[in-house]
Amino acid sequence: MVDLTTLEGADTPGKVRGLCAKALHPDPGDPAVPPVAAVCVYPDLVALARGEVAGSGVAVASVATAFPSGRASLAVKLADVAEAVNAGADEVDMVIDRGAFLAGRYAQVYEEVRAVREACGPAHLKVILETGELATLDNTARAAWLAMLAGADFIKTSTGKVTPAATPPVALVMLSAVRDFADATGRRVGVKVAGGIRTAKDAIRYLVLVREIAGPQWLTPDLFRIGASSLLNDLLMQRSKQLTGAYAGPDYFTLD
Repeated sequence: MVDLTTLEGADTPGKVRGLCAKALHPDPGDPAVPPVAAVCVYPDLVALARGEVAGSGVAVASVATAFPSGRASLAVKLADVAEAVNAGADEVDMVIDRGAFLAGRYAQVYEEVRAVREACGPAHLKVILETGELATLDNTARAAWLAMLAGADFIKTSTGKVTPAATPPVALVMLSAVRDFADATGRRVGVKVAGGIRTAKDAIRYLVLVREIAGPQWLTPDLFRIGASSLLNDLLMQRSKQLTGAYAGPDYFTLD
C-alpha cells in the first residue's frame, strides 16, 4: 500500500531509476519482499519511470495541476495533466485550489476537479486536499465531498510540503466521508495519507483507522495508500527483525 515518491527540484533520471529499482525490489537480498503499489514523480519523468517498471504491476503516478501550490490557470493545470497522461501515468495526483476553497468559491473547486477528471481519461485521479491549510476538520470534510462528487478516485491528505500533513483526526474525517459516500452512491473512493508517516507503528495506527472507520474492504492498494517514502526502510527493518531476531540498522538499506 506504499507509494514511493520523489518530488524534488533536484530529481535526476538516475535518481528516478534508483527509486524504480527499489520500488520493484525493496530488499534486493530478499526476493520475498513484495513491490510497492506505485512510484510518484513529476510529469517530465513519467516516461522514464514507465519504462523502468513496465510489466511489473507497479503503477506510475504523476503530480499535476501546478503541484504543490495549485496556483495556475485551469488551462495550465489541464496541460500539466495531459503531459502526465500522454507520458503513460496510471495515476494523477492533483491539488485543489485552497485559495478558492477558503474564499468560499466551492463551485470553482468542484469544476476544476471535474475538468481534471475528464482530462485524466483512463488514469486514476487522486485529489490532494492539503488539509494542513484547510484550518478545520469541517473544511476537510467539505473538501472531501466536493472532490468525490466531482469524480475523484482517491482523496489524499497532503502534498507532503506543508506541516501538519497527515494526522489521525484528518484521516478519521476523510475515512468517514468515503464510507458515507459509498453508502449514498454505491461508489467506493480511496484514501491516501501522505506526509509525516515514518515508522511501521505510525502505519499500523492508520491501518486500524481504515478498518474501524471505513471497513476492511478498504484495506487494499486499490482503496488505501500511504505516501511516505521514509516508511519503507522502517518496514524493511521491522521485517528483518521478525525474520532474524536482530535489528538491522538504517545503513543496511538504501536512502531515497
